[in-house]
Amino acid sequence: MATGYEDAYRDLHQPAVVIGGCFAVAAVLLSIFLIFQHLKSYTNPAEQKWIVAVIFMVPVYATQSILSLWNPRMSVACDILRNCYEAFAFYSFGSYLVACLGGERSVIELLENESQRQLGITLLEWKSEKNQALQSRSFTSFFFRPYAIGRDLFTIERFGLVQYMILKTLCAFLAFLLELFGVFGDGEFKWHYGYPYITVVLNFSQTWALYCLVQFYNVTHEQLKPIKPLPKFISFKAIVFATWWQGLGIALLCAFGVLPNVKKFRTGLQDFLICVEMAIAAVAHIYVFSAEPYSCFIPLSGHGRVSTDTTTKAEMKFEEGGQERSAVFENRETQVAGTSVSESVQDIVLEGGQRVVKDVVLTLNQAIGPVEKGVTKIQEKIHRRFVGSKGKGASELEVEECVEENLSGERGRVEL
Repeated sequence: MATGYEDAYRDLHQPAVVIGGCFAVAAVLLSIFLIFQHLKSYTNPAEQKWIVAVIFMVPVYATQSILSLWNPRMSVACDILRNCYEAFAFYSFGSYLVACLGGERSVIELLENESQRQLGITLLEWKSEKNQALQSRSFTSFFFRPYAIGRDLFTIERFGLVQYMILKTLCAFLAFLLELFGVFGDGEFKWHYGYPYITVVLNFSQTWALYCLVQFYNVTHEQLKPIKPLPKFISFKAIVFATWWQGLGIALLCAFGVLPNVKKFRTGLQDFLICVEMAIAAVAHIYVFSAEPYSCFIPLSGHGRVSTDTTTKAEMKFEEGGQERSAVFENRETQVAGTSVSESVQDIVLEGGQRVVKDVVLTLNQAIGPVEKGVTKIQEKIHRRFVGSKGKGASELEVEECVEENLSGERGRVEL
């Protein structure tokens, strides 16, 4: 049976590489073209740096998938790189939504105003003591009434995205180490392999990140209507989650014997399907993340250069009151020019990298903070108990000394 599967794999491998390569090349070329369009019209860096990061996910997926399909021995390394960039792309999409809403400060104000409006209370009532109980139950309200928690919704959403980026990266490198020692077992649902445990962790982390993003979208979808967020949301989630569940589904089908339980077949089928899907995603991105709205965008910052040098003059003669008169019409056109391609790439790499590092540090501090408070409380309890037991021991010793002094005094009086 295994020999039959090997023969079938050899027969199908070459055609699959050729067909998958065609789809991968199409996906890369279309995505690079769209990215270049954004770099030429780089007039809104706050939004476009994250758009470019999301679009770049398609060539990353397509390139790594065709390499893995061509040489199965590269599948683990390609999978690690793909997973790491997937986590970053997920974070980039959330940052893009925040940028479209005007940045973090605008989002916080928006969420606070939306919370007050939905709850039907005034600003003074919102800050009064009777609403402190509602604010203290913010995490519970996140599941049932996300609009009620105000700025805390943004904190939870950002934490959900960054925790997935961190865990996805760590699990990718952990899978690489386990593979080196031969105990990863890619696609094997056995307790002595690391694959099922990493799958459970990533499944929970990814589901939580998606839920946080959905809750954030539910509260802000009215303000995001100008950018038509639903097609963007669907196209991005189709890449991230469809490929994840697709790989998990193939592994389950192989484990239950529906498909050949051969590692090269599992990884090859997944890589081939991703090549095809990335070509479809590249076409969708051209319409969903078009650069056209930014080609006529007048920037308010210094990243874009605005020039009004183009002036058109026209003279028209007419007759009024028997006399010939002339009028000159002047038309001044405002031209918007973005930065150069090299400056755009520099802004994406440097500014985007600084933003990622800042959010990762902030998220780690938010995660470590409660742990430090818990450890501090435990230390305080231990200290109080130690001091109390020490004081109790000292008081008992004083009582014993006093009793001994009294007994010695009685004995002295008896002798006298």
